[in-house]
Amino acid sequence: MRESPIRILENPTLEEVAELAKECISKHTVLVIVGNCWVEYKGRASSKLGPGERILIIKRDGALLVHRPEGYEPVNWMPGGDVIYHIKLIKREANSTRRPPFETEKRGRYKFRSTARHSPGCIFQTRAVENILQIRAIRRRPSESVRIFFDRIYILSILSLIDAGEFSLYASEEDMQKAIVLKPSMLEPGFQPITYEKKIEPGFVDVYGIDGDGKFVVVEIKRKTAGRGAALQLATYVKSVKGMVNREVRGILAAPSMARGVQRLLATLGLDFKPLDPRKCAEVLSRPETRKLADFFEGHR
Repeated sequence: MRESPIRILENPTLEEVAELAKECISKHTVLVIVGNCWVEYKGRASSKLGPGERILIIKRDGALLVHRPEGYEPVNWMPGGDVIYHIKLIKREANSTRRPPFETEKRGRYKFRSTARHSPGCIFQTRAVENILQIRAIRRRPSESVRIFFDRIYILSILSLIDAGEFSLYASEEDMQKAIVLKPSMLEPGFQPITYEKKIEPGFVDVYGIDGDGKFVVVEIKRKTAGRGAALQLATYVKSVKGMVNREVRGILAAPSMARGVQRLLATLGLDFKPLDPRKCAEVLSRPETRKLADFFEGHR
């Protein structure tokens, strides 16, 4: 029977946190610390975050995130990667007023030291000095580091989590339509959307625009495998638009794949096919810089 995957301590001492952090890192488990902290970052830029009650998460691959009580984005973070775990707790000698150097302490007494080479994540160093717990994460390439200082810790959690599930992003045809409007290069380089849901005599064109050669483009989107019906519907739309403009008109069927025989039918009708992955469309819509635009389109539908 599997042991409990969760271990939680309320109001632990700094020594307890350092010892359990060592255990957590050596076993590649998830570490969560809730407490009052301040943060210093050095790298391609520098930043300081004043004291406040926050959540520190160190994941099994070494990714580090500092979260404030509000918002979904971390205020400080470091990615995981294939580097070294190193963690130590240092106590100052009695009668010593010298603050020990962080990385190569010779004078202080080591409480513990553990190194696991070929482990994923940042280089982690931890010490407790004068009732302050300091956790430092270092990356070599690019060279950057973040230091988190805790003077009070309310909760420490060690989470031995198992996650083998496959992550899939799903997008509707409407989402795929928005993604093309927000990132036209997904369809083809040089494409410029003019409008979407354009009303014409046979129905509504999913996306209507101009290609890099100045030709009008009628786009028909299908979330799943496109069949003969989609190709014939697109041909009808293209024919209708040709009767409205004095310019060459192209028809593009955008879908993850085509059914058997559809490619030949498209060639006969003079239409094009462009593969369009719903997952990539969902990724485009999930990005912060495009989410507001997607909401705008939703409000003006």
